[in-house]
Amino acid sequence: MLYLRDEELRQGIELLYFAYRAFTSDPDAILAEHGYGRAHHRVIHFVKARPGLSVAELLQILKITKQSLSRVLKQLVEDGMIESRQGRDDRRKRILRLTPAGETLAARVAAIQRERVARAYRQAGPEAVAGWRKVLAGLLDEEERETILDFVNRR
Repeated sequence: MLYLRDEELRQGIELLYFAYRAFTSDPDAILAEHGYGRAHHRVIHFVKARPGLSVAELLQILKITKQSLSRVLKQLVEDGMIESRQGRDDRRKRILRLTPAGETLAARVAAIQRERVARAYRQAGPEAVAGWRKVLAGLLDEEERETILDFVNRR
């Protein structure tokens, strides 16, 4: 069994904060060019990852209110980054896809984050990468861990 001192836990927590700041800094600058923030980034990311995602599914993924998503989504649609269409089977459903402009923005942001993660993975090595994935999975709430891991591993 692994015993961790408070100091080791504090260091891990602080490293996580600083790593997140570094991970989001370059995308923040790119998104700011369009007047977007992290909420826009999350929407663009998941619509890119799951073309044809419904608004209801996106709400479930992001765990935000309909009002919060509506504001961000409205801006992305008005700016021509996301296309929102009625569902074929259920006309009440709104189906989302990135437009070519949205694809370009998503690719720009993803490339810079992918490079940062790839560099860290290369430096850490395969065993550390596997361990990091276990740590991240362990941070998830237990009741949704399996669902999230299924979602992340599905491609």
